[in-house]
Amino acid sequence: MSKVDVIMPQMGESIVEGTLTRWLKQVGETVERDEDLFEISTDKVDADIPAPVGGTLAEILVEEGATVEVNTVVARIDTEGGGASAPEPAAETTETAPAAEAEPAAAPEPVVEAPVTATPAAPAEDAGPATREERLQTRSTPLVRKIAAEHDVDLTDISGTGIAGRVTRDDIMAHIEGRVAAPAVPTAPAAAPAVPAASISAPPAPPAPPGTMQVPIHGATLDIRIPAAPIREGDTIEEMSRVRLRTMEHMLMSKRISAHVTSVNEIDFEHVVRLRKKFKPKFAEQGVKLTYGPFIMKAVTEALREYPILNASVDGTRIIYHRDINLGIAVAVADGKELIVPVLKNADQLSLMGLTTGANELAEKARTKTLDFDDIQGGSFTITNVGVFGNQFGMPIISQPQVAILGTGVIEKRPVVVQDTMGNDVVGIRHMSYFGLSYDHRVVDGAIAAFWLNKVKEVIENFPEDVI
Repeated sequence: MSKVDVIMPQMGESIVEGTLTRWLKQVGETVERDEDLFEISTDKVDADIPAPVGGTLAEILVEEGATVEVNTVVARIDTEGGGASAPEPAAETTETAPAAEAEPAAAPEPVVEAPVTATPAAPAEDAGPATREERLQTRSTPLVRKIAAEHDVDLTDISGTGIAGRVTRDDIMAHIEGRVAAPAVPTAPAAAPAVPAASISAPPAPPAPPGTMQVPIHGATLDIRIPAAPIREGDTIEEMSRVRLRTMEHMLMSKRISAHVTSVNEIDFEHVVRLRKKFKPKFAEQGVKLTYGPFIMKAVTEALREYPILNASVDGTRIIYHRDINLGIAVAVADGKELIVPVLKNADQLSLMGLTTGANELAEKARTKTLDFDDIQGGSFTITNVGVFGNQFGMPIISQPQVAILGTGVIEKRPVVVQDTMGNDVVGIRHMSYFGLSYDHRVVDGAIAAFWLNKVKEVIENFPEDVI
């Protein structure tokens, strides 16, 4: 009998865990290769996961509703069809399945790693072999063990919420945050034992200053001062969702990594307003709603072609110029409480109709939580529309590892100085908008950012009708 492991897939570059929401097959049932086997929900997408091979579902190792790390073995399929074996308890499987301990394989991100001094393992005591519960807790992922070493945490002191009591990343972070928040009890200083100078390799890392929380950011730690928030009668307390927590980590990391600068340009949309009014019926005949978005995307792709440094990523001290122009399009979901960024691939090769239909489809999939793995991967430049909420302009945070993001403001009528047919300056009413470009000053200078914004302005104000 030959069995194949079925693992929890990684559904995004920053996704480290997923919730198995429903099994579509039961133990003993036959499953075809690529037939949907189970459903998962992550911070960014919900998806049906197909079977990697055909055969009989022999074991289910993760129950519905459980949240596990990527690469965890969730089931096994008997490819010889010799019948299903009785499912073993999840605790026993976790202890014996090495694949469940694999570290999540995330795409490399350009980060500056802070030096980390490894904590040497304590010598084994003569108290006999560890208990089964202790073995399960200490058999955590390398990421969890690394955090434990950085913060001098004994994993056996933590009650894990993972499979069979394994300590997850959320468990250890909650433990560390609780320890930092707890008031210190003053004690008399103990005399430090004499240590031979030759045995000292490096000074210990200083403790976090009072009133701060140490947040792990991609292998390093960042001390963030957290002021105490008064809780008064009538206040409501709500824990951050997983999406909010991941957004917090990614935004803090981006601000720490990139040297953020924002430049703003004002753009006259009067010409595009007239073009949109003219071609809306043509698009409507094909069931497509024409918005200002495709005009902006077309101008952005033209500018990225001319200034490819804005369509790049930073890898250490190297600049990676991307061949494809893949536009990330920020979409507000959950009544505006959360944000997701699906990616429109090869946007520079699409017509205005292609940009319209592609963007509309991605936005609808984001709102209905039907995005798949490929929909959120590979972005090279991002557009976020703060104008849809009536804002004049925005100064958005760069989505790593990209080097720039464009915030588009509201398009509205304003009095501006224009020239009449006689060449005289007069005050006219025009549809205007502010565009804010946030860029990484490590690789993009202000002059190039200005040239790029001017190119976008030029394309929009002189949009060619023959490309519609």
